[in-house]
Amino acid sequence: MLMTLALKKLTKEDAPGLHELESACHRFPMSLSNLETCFGRFYHVIGLFDDEELLGFGILHQLFEDATLMDICVRPASQGQGLGKRLTEALIELAATQGAERMMLEVRASNERAIALYRQMGFEQTGMRANYYQLEQGKEDAILMERLF
Repeated sequence: MLMTLALKKLTKEDAPGLHELESACHRFPMSLSNLETCFGRFYHVIGLFDDEELLGFGILHQLFEDATLMDICVRPASQGQGLGKRLTEALIELAATQGAERMMLEVRASNERAIALYRQMGFEQTGMRANYYQLEQGKEDAILMERLF
């Protein structure tokens, strides 16, 4: 079946749906209250829909020339179809139109698919945070990446 994809700006009322999707994608998801704080003044939250079904979302925080990609999340059944790339492209474009000079992100060191996508989109590794992400047992490093505009 052919998908009809549309990007839409989301509001705080969408937070429960984002939390449901976040929980389906991550073992240690952001809490609902943390997601709700992402609808503040310096945030942009967009959703990728097929008709009315939320397939994924992205959260951008921007303060002046610095933009941070806070989260990209794609429904597990929809992964591997380029939707994460489409969300990332939309957030890069949004940051650029808002005057960003650089975009930063952090990603789990084990998330090779995401790291490859970010490299393809012009991000370069700038550092690492040791023992940053929670695991079932222990912690995992975060790779810090940046893209200049």
